[in-house]
Amino acid sequence: MSSEELEKMHEAFGSVFEELRCQCERVSNYSGEQKKRFIREIDEKVDEANEVLDGMEKELRNAPLSFRNQMNTKIRSYRKDVSKLQQVVRSNDIGHGFRSDVKYTEYSAENEQSNYVGAQRALLLQGTDSLNRATQSIDRSHRIAAETDQIGSDIIEELGGQREQLERSKDRLINTGENLSRSRKILRSISRRVMTNKLLLGIIILLEVVILAAVVYIKFFKH
Repeated sequence: MSSEELEKMHEAFGSVFEELRCQCERVSNYSGEQKKRFIREIDEKVDEANEVLDGMEKELRNAPLSFRNQMNTKIRSYRKDVSKLQQVVRSNDIGHGFRSDVKYTEYSAENEQSNYVGAQRALLLQGTDSLNRATQSIDRSHRIAAETDQIGSDIIEELGGQREQLERSKDRLINTGENLSRSRKILRSISRRVMTNKLLLGIIILLEVVILAAVVYIKFFKH
């Protein structure tokens, strides 16, 4: 709801109503066809005033409830004033009926300041409500940011733990590789020793065979 727009409509209605009131005061100066035409013009001005009031009601739809109820009561009073003017013109009761019953001009003058204050109060309430919603939205954003920061910290901590595990696994693999290298060296050394022992055993066996053959030869063939 725009208080400025509502104020413009309120001023427009006051202007239309004042023109309508002046026309009603002059209707007694006419007669015959001129009077009928003038009354039609008054009817058109009545329609224009009611259109402005309709616009004010539409503008009030999004206003705070208390202010809307207050203004709707005033608008209903304005409609009655317009209707009374039209009835006075139809009945040709100009003067007494108009001056005693229709009091929009005085009413507007006395309440113009209160209407303005009410509109400003409604605008202030709207601004306060918007500020509260913005504050709540900021608070929610802060909570989400804090939760996101905590989640990020947890993830970083978990990744750090996984990194340490990977580094320990890497160290174990390196140690295992070194142990395998040492094991291969030992196995190669053992293999060489086995081959050497086999070779020595073969030489010893060969020497024993040679000695045995020599003993047999000496014992049996020398005589």
